[in-house]
Order: sequence, then structure tokens, then C-alpha cells
Amino acid sequence: MSNPVTKNYAHFEDLFVGQEIDLGATKVTKDMIVEFAREFDPFPFHLDEKAANASLLGGLSASGWHTGALCLRKLIENFPSKLASAGGVGFTKLRWKRPVMVNDTIGGTVTISKMRRTKSNPQWGILTLQFDIKNQNDQSVMTMDLMNLVEVRNPSAPIEEQTQ
Repeated sequence: MSNPVTKNYAHFEDLFVGQEIDLGATKVTKDMIVEFAREFDPFPFHLDEKAANASLLGGLSASGWHTGALCLRKLIENFPSKLASAGGVGFTKLRWKRPVMVNDTIGGTVTISKMRRTKSNPQWGILTLQFDIKNQNDQSVMTMDLMNLVEVRNPSAPIEEQTQ
């Protein structure tokens, strides 16, 4: 398979188990939290400070989905090169371990923990990406394993499974 659009992108063969991507840091502001919540997750503890202060969280907090979306964006921005990705195929082990509050700074790493070629479609490989996201106090806020479909540059190469 020779895709002219992704010809110069990173392919399955260019990646390796244990490869780590630093996501950098993102400060999560009140405006970001409220804007996302209005559109996608309109619970009172994401929208209204008074309601949030009276909630279990004790203050305005980002939606877990917002945290995940911010981290995915940072992955795309910080991947060493453009990735010949066809998108995610699912996730497991998603845990929101601590709320992300107004003015928290989140960041972390994504590590390639597993790589496998698909037997039925050898032009594709699946990466398992482990997200480890922390706040400015080095407290874990989110972990997740995301499976991503990536083009194989040479589909006729032998299929081998890699794990860490």
C-alpha cells in the first residue's frame, strides 16, 4: 500500500514498544472548563461555581471527557512526527483518578506499550498507547490505554507481536 498523503508520516515500522511521548503541560482555565461543559458535559459542577462549591468536588472542575480531549490534542501536537493514523479503535482502563480543577496544570506521558499487526488486514498495525496524566502536584488525574490503527509501510513484511 502506498498512500501519497501519508508517505512521509511515521508508520508502524517507525515506532517501538517503550517509546514515550512527553505531552507537555496545559493550564486548565475556568473559561475552558465552562466552554467545554456547555457544549458537551453540562453538569452543574462543570458550569456553575456555586453548585460546584456545594458538590462532592468542592469547586468547578473539568469534565473527565474534557481532560481526555486535551490529552489527545497534546498527543497529536507532541508526537515526534505526523503519524499515519486511521484513528482510535477503542480504549480500556480509563480512570479519572482526581478532578482537574480551575487553574490546574496537567501533563504527562504516553507510552507505546504494545504493537501488533492485524492478521486480516496486514496493511494495518494497532498501537496500544498508555496515558499517564498528572497535575502540577504530580498527582495522577487520568490513566487510559488507547488502541490506535496505524498504516504499515510494508504489508508483506512478517507479522510479529511486540510487547513490553
